Amino acid sequence: MNASLQLARLLQLASPALPVGAYTYSQGLEWAVESGVIRDEASAGRWIADLLQHGIGSYEAPLAVALMAAWSAADTAEIDCLNAEFLASRESAELRAETAQMGFSMRRLLRDLRDDSLAGVMATVDALPEVAFPTAWSGIAAAWQIDPEAALTAYLWSWAENQVMAALKAVPLGQAAGQRLLADLGRKIPDLTVNRKNWPKSKWSNFTPAFAIACARHETQYSRLFRS
Repeated sequence: MNASLQLARLLQLASPALPVGAYTYSQGLEWAVESGVIRDEASAGRWIADLLQHGIGSYEAPLAVALMAAWSAADTAEIDCLNAEFLASRESAELRAETAQMGFSMRRLLRDLRDDSLAGVMATVDALPEVAFPTAWSGIAAAWQIDPEAALTAYLWSWAENQVMAALKAVPLGQAAGQRLLADLGRKIPDLTVNRKNWPKSKWSNFTPAFAIACARHETQYSRLFRS
């Protein structure tokens, strides 16, 4: 696969048009707005940047890289283990339902793409009783021979973009504020990508108790826009 096609495939995986329903989730951000923790552009930026650094960047990012390596090596035992560990790491019912629903949508997309190069990924995913979103996403990225560093950059960017879009709706914020937030988050992603791509498993951590509490409390929030 040439570089231009790899880039096109990567943009497809990172696109908001990916039919997995990511736009319906705020991952606790909506409760943070309701509680007053997030109230403006600056506080939204702090919340998202902290999660990028200490949550998704410290656990989900190295896990996605490890999953890509397992997919490339056809190590189904490791894929199964990492998938189960990620599902078990979800601190609230909503978070677990989110990754399972998005993983289900990615499983369906594997069939809908009708791409022979994804046949091995589809067979492995179909054998899993429940597939997490990063498991299926990483499988497609590996099958399309996308560079792991580039894939991780896109994965983190896609998450950050979704969080900013949730903040624009929930705070609410203007479009210019959203672009400023994305510019700042974008500056943080390259260092995270380089530092996390070879992280040993002993360093992985998603210890973000305030985030877990926000996600749990969102489950009983009276009025809300998002599913998590």
